[in-house]
Amino acid sequence: MLSNGDRDIKLFRFNPEKGYVFVMAGDNLQIMVFPSGLWRFIDET
Repeated sequence: MLSNGDRDIKLFRFNPEKGYVFVMAGDNLQIMVFPSGLWRFIDET
């Protein structure tokens, strides 16, 4: 999804303790992917 939208992935982190993946793409897009496969946008406003 991100690569098709021409967004650069700036940060990719895996939390081995909790099993989720954090992705920051573009200037302000943040996504968390959970072990179940569900994901959500992070909105810090």
